Amino acid sequence: NNEKLNLSHSEIDDRIRESVEVVGLDFDDVKDRSPFELSGGQRRRVAIAGVLAMKPKVLVLDEPAAGLDPRGKDEILNQIKALHDRHGLTTILVSHSMEDIAKLVDRIVVMSKGSIALVGTPREVFAEADLLEDIGLDIPHIAKLMRRLRERGMDVPEDIYTVEEAKEAILQLKRGEDNA
Repeated sequence: NNEKLNLSHSEIDDRIRESVEVVGLDFDDVKDRSPFELSGGQRRRVAIAGVLAMKPKVLVLDEPAAGLDPRGKDEILNQIKALHDRHGLTTILVSHSMEDIAKLVDRIVVMSKGSIALVGTPREVFAEADLLEDIGLDIPHIAKLMRRLRERGMDVPEDIYTVEEAKEAILQLKRGEDNA
């Protein structure tokens, strides 16, 4: 609402155009389209653009990838990360998906029954797998896989929670075997 922000119509138009492009959409492509003609991921990005046009200091997103297909989910999560990285926008994500969290965040605050149960980097938080399970959360699937590999005698690090880290650890282990 331009009265609340005290902006002219041209300033509003500029902000909208800029925000739509910041979230990775082509303004001219989406400006005249019905929301029903957009994919789920595009609709989410348009919604985020609407908030960004107001130039917030903090962006709070509640389950931003829920209900999207894998491609739409990756698109929206990559866009959120890019907003944070390129524009320095503080972003708070609310999510039950530890895979999403593992890929995106610098810091995790785990809530349980209205209180803070755990705070730390993803590495620190995912090291507390038993506590997370007690709360009803999970660790990323790749972290579970790495735990199982360790239980079966493979010498892989304990603090791996992304596919990229797991790949590198397994390749390193393989290189070590090849050189032995």
